[in-house]
Amino acid sequence: MSSNAEDGSDTPSEDRRKYEFRKVLDELDEYEGSGTQLVTIYIPEDRQISDVVAHVTQEHSEASNIKSKQTRTNVQDALTSIKDRLRYYDVFPPKNGIVIFSGAVNSGGGQTDMVTEVLESPPEPVQSFRYHCDSDFLTEPLEDMMADKGLFGLVVLDRREANVGWLKGKRVEPVKSASSLVPGKQRKGGQSAQRFARLRLEAIDNFYQEVAGMANELFVPKRHELDGVLVGGPSPTKDEFLDGGYLHHELQDKVLGKFDVAYTDESGLHDIVDAAQEVLADQEVVKDKREMEEFFEKLHTGEEATYGFDETRRNLVMGSVDRLLLSEDLHHDVVPFECPNGHDEYEVVERRHSTPEHTCTTCGEEAEPGEREDVVEHLMNIADQRGTETKFISTDFEKGDQLMDAFGGIAGILRYQTGV
Repeated sequence: MSSNAEDGSDTPSEDRRKYEFRKVLDELDEYEGSGTQLVTIYIPEDRQISDVVAHVTQEHSEASNIKSKQTRTNVQDALTSIKDRLRYYDVFPPKNGIVIFSGAVNSGGGQTDMVTEVLESPPEPVQSFRYHCDSDFLTEPLEDMMADKGLFGLVVLDRREANVGWLKGKRVEPVKSASSLVPGKQRKGGQSAQRFARLRLEAIDNFYQEVAGMANELFVPKRHELDGVLVGGPSPTKDEFLDGGYLHHELQDKVLGKFDVAYTDESGLHDIVDAAQEVLADQEVVKDKREMEEFFEKLHTGEEATYGFDETRRNLVMGSVDRLLLSEDLHHDVVPFECPNGHDEYEVVERRHSTPEHTCTTCGEEAEPGEREDVVEHLMNIADQRGTETKFISTDFEKGDQLMDAFGGIAGILRYQTGV
């Protein structure tokens, strides 16, 4: 992710940049330092580089007061590495700023390795200058930038139960649930019909107030970030709930619609997102679902669909893939193998597993492994060369989960039927 500030290379796609950022953040989150020796600096685009260099120089001087010789040396080495990287920039950082991570990380057996990573032009602007020195790198602000956008409150209810939760980007998060004490429509012996009806209405009112209390407690503190509220359930329950004014008035104003859903348990929260697709048309979760629905439709008809690493890669190389579909949970490497008879084959392996032995499936000879690489980057590089669009698919809905579990996290929608 680090590059020369004057590098004139082509700008990568948004999906590729997000993937590369996410991969680096995953690696940084795993690093640990012995003591407070990992340095993180967030630099906004309007901060002059000369000011940052002066700050780093001052920190280097003050680090001489650190009592532990090892920590003192590691912090000063990290700051020197950061100053070296800052020389690549002129007056100001690139658009949205830069974030620099540097420090001696534990590599096992009491050994350390010096790591320096520069992330340019993050997805959102760095808001303020920040210098941080600790036993971990400070990645939370970048992780917040990487989070899928869109925040919706979800409420599903009938007269028996209710569930309240969030739609955060692509993820449905159940939070609270309640069960009602509303009696059935048949009154018990000895009660007049009028009294029973009154008691039942009181129980319904109390339950609606309880559900509204859950929603208000969860949503009101986030009301300024909230993009909307979706309410689902059978008729007339959802209508009574909304028309009765139970929700906080600021939440009531954010209700985007009421939707018929058959279930009011946690699965109902997923159902309401499906039912509200027109309202949520611009949200990433809906786009993911549409991609997967198209893929399964083409797979069912036996036309213009591909899946699995080998078949999808062959179609990518042919230029026949219109959209490459990759699971967001795909964290694997690919190892190329070449046998003595010149046959090239590939094997997808877990990222931290050792390279396996491989027998050529064409001629049965033992094949020699080449240099392994990230399978996502391998496929995206081919896709970029062939003008193929890459889509990352969440696993937080059924068909997205199937992409990972049933198809190895790799599939594609073809431009034409190939027979491959």
